[in-house]
Amino acid sequence: MRKLLNTLYITSPDTYLTRDGENVVVKAQDRDPFRMPIHNLEGIVTFGYAGASPSLMQLCAERGVSLSFCQENGQFMASVQGRVSGNILLRRKQYRLADGEEAVKLAQRFVFAKIANSRTILLRGVRDHAELLDADKLRREADFLRRYLGRVLRTQTLDEVRGVEGDAARRYFSVWDELIRCDKDSFYMRGRNRRPPLDRVNAMLSFAYSLLRMEVQSAIETVGLDPAAGFLHRDRPGRPSLALDVMEELRGYLADRLVLTLINRKQVGANQFVRKENGAILLKPELKKEMITAWQKRKREEIRHPFLDENIPLGLLPYSQALLLARHIRGDLEEYPPFLWK
Repeated sequence: MRKLLNTLYITSPDTYLTRDGENVVVKAQDRDPFRMPIHNLEGIVTFGYAGASPSLMQLCAERGVSLSFCQENGQFMASVQGRVSGNILLRRKQYRLADGEEAVKLAQRFVFAKIANSRTILLRGVRDHAELLDADKLRREADFLRRYLGRVLRTQTLDEVRGVEGDAARRYFSVWDELIRCDKDSFYMRGRNRRPPLDRVNAMLSFAYSLLRMEVQSAIETVGLDPAAGFLHRDRPGRPSLALDVMEELRGYLADRLVLTLINRKQVGANQFVRKENGAILLKPELKKEMITAWQKRKREEIRHPFLDENIPLGLLPYSQALLLARHIRGDLEEYPPFLWK
């Protein structure tokens, strides 16, 4: 298991990244330069239009440090990648499985875990705060999700799997508003929307999903798999389909719970967002920093992995799932064990 290192997040738009020997140097107009040794980092993520020198890009590529560029709302734009690494035999097997019947089996497992973990979030809400929530409504939707668990295992094609996943996600997010207990006038949800997000809750979810996506993609590349060759998500130039596949089982546990915690503990306020002319809601820089701080803190919490049966930091959960997926593709594991939150 690899060491959990730091991810450097850049949220200021007037920032420029450069290199000084083996150090990453962050320059901003109103602050002294900040520097960090490259060996302390596993990734760099910028939000906005911060620039980076070619020399720094070379350093990141040589040291295996991911360098990703995102828009202000968290939408992924591009990443810097060095020489392609990994086991060519593993990748050839991955491509063969992606084009065969195994793709349906793996897609079923990704979606099964996503639905199961979403259902657990609803039931946890009832268990912990039944007196504050519409418990009957949440139980009813949790029961629907239980039925979807059986449906997804009976699917025969990828389109059927995607259909079940879409229906289950709509049921899940249709009651997400019930899980929000504080400042309902400012924080509410009328279903999932994105590109652009049209309310504060969706804006926070989109940002959290962006953080998760980059963690998962980095983990997949680390174990030698091709992040572009997925099983559930369709191939598309520039899309890390496999990263999106593995993300599905981790969204609820790592991202959704983080957003709910920040809102219900009153750690965010309505004045930390900005509304654009087109109706899009974006996070202000200070809220991005708060979410990143909470994300990094959560990554260091420990969990007993249900399959590995050992304690690991939450930050290594994407890596552990990528590692298990690689073992399954190589043939070392008969079935891929998705992450199921108990």
